[in-house]
Amino acid sequence: RSVQAQFNTQVNFMSAQMMAGGATSGGEVGEMVDDTDEMRELERKARLMAQEAEKRLSAFNQPYTKVVVSTMTRARETAALVRSCLPPDIPLEECGMLAEGAPCPPEPPSSHWKPENHQFFQDGARIEAAFRKFFHRADVTQNEDSYEIIVCHANVIRYFVCRALQLPPEAWLRIAIGNCGLGDVGHLPPDMITYN
Repeated sequence: RSVQAQFNTQVNFMSAQMMAGGATSGGEVGEMVDDTDEMRELERKARLMAQEAEKRLSAFNQPYTKVVVSTMTRARETAALVRSCLPPDIPLEECGMLAEGAPCPPEPPSSHWKPENHQFFQDGARIEAAFRKFFHRADVTQNEDSYEIIVCHANVIRYFVCRALQLPPEAWLRIAIGNCGLGDVGHLPPDMITYN
């Protein structure tokens, strides 16, 4: 049995944050869950980016077992596009713990993004719980690698990457993630890569 099967993390694709204009209303890194989430629908370029990600997932040709998606609007829309390239029998699970947020105070601190301290406490516990739910050792009865697609948001993904690599989680903001990023890079043409 491979190391990947032991840790059940081989292919957890995470479609990164996709939203109109690519940034929050204040132009800051990391969007917080708010009452306007329903208004954050994917725009044309974001849809094209999701379609490129969809093509890349098809090219991997892996036996995906599940699609897990954040409950935020843009993640649901992205998941719908991604699922169109997958067999229809792959189950979809929505998980509110994957919503965008502030995982923990970044080191070094950001000069332009400063959420209130209570956001780190609220969001951080939720995002850590999501990490523990989706990244863990495989069950002892598992004999093959598992392939799950996780559709969520940039801050959550960066935090997951730090935790999975056993790096200090406070380093999460040092990782640059383009919109509609996959665990595998290189699926978007250079003219479609955008950052917040």
